[in-house]
Amino acid sequence: MERGEATVGYMAQLGTLAIVGPGLIGGSVAAALRKQYPNMRILGTGRNPQSVQVAKELGLVDEVVSLEECAQQADLILLTMPVGATESVLRALEPHLQPHTVVTDAGSTKMNVVQAARQALGDKIAQFVPGHPIAGAEKVGPQAATAELYQGRNVILTPLDENPESFRNKVVALWKACGARVLLMLPDVHDRVLASVSHVPHFLSSVFMWQVAMAPDADSRFAVAGSGFRDFTRIAAGSSEVWRDIFLANREAVLQELEEVQQAFAQAEQALRNEDGAALEDFLERAALARRLWAGRSGL
Repeated sequence: MERGEATVGYMAQLGTLAIVGPGLIGGSVAAALRKQYPNMRILGTGRNPQSVQVAKELGLVDEVVSLEECAQQADLILLTMPVGATESVLRALEPHLQPHTVVTDAGSTKMNVVQAARQALGDKIAQFVPGHPIAGAEKVGPQAATAELYQGRNVILTPLDENPESFRNKVVALWKACGARVLLMLPDVHDRVLASVSHVPHFLSSVFMWQVAMAPDADSRFAVAGSGFRDFTRIAAGSSEVWRDIFLANREAVLQELEEVQQAFAQAEQALRNEDGAALEDFLERAALARRLWAGRSGL
């Protein structure tokens, strides 16, 4: 299928989209779809009416609606609010959910989201296809949305046994229309892997940023900080509410990963304390080679 044929096919497959929480993540989905399908109908709702209104003013959504209206009018509903709100939002949607409507999410944890969906949706669980785009930025809100956020990025879906193939395909079409690559994974595997490559890096970045900011000479440190400091601490600027929910939801996997990080710290620290230059250089070189190999493979 040619690119033009594919994009037309995606639009027909998606129908009316509703975004719950059209900030950076949801707003960027809307921006990507708007770029290709100017006439696509996109609804917006969320806990912060002012933010949703900004999304409308920016042209990301056509109408600001209620959760009830989302469930009644949308063919596909994307949840992009903090994962801790998943169950309450799904409970509000459930009584009004149309049989053909598919619900998906963009939450950074999956085991707790699946459990919340089962509790909230009951026998409508087949309509929920869990997902997680591996993309983001330190900025928040609809003003930060960009049509290019998902270009060439991975999106992980963790489909349920109950999901019909047509429902799963609708969610795949959503992310491919945004330019993403779609991967399938089990929810528990997702949470374990993401604890390592996403959640713990954010935890470490935030802890380091806090330590520097609390130092008596913090102003002097910030005055001379350069690009290395900028790159390492960039993700610490993300939404505290979102990351609080992620850390608590994936607590066991994050704690296990932190134990392994502490072991690595101990090894490197011991080499430094012992003034063992050979051991320290070997540790640093292994890390450098691993980073270069990953960068070559991922293109990031």
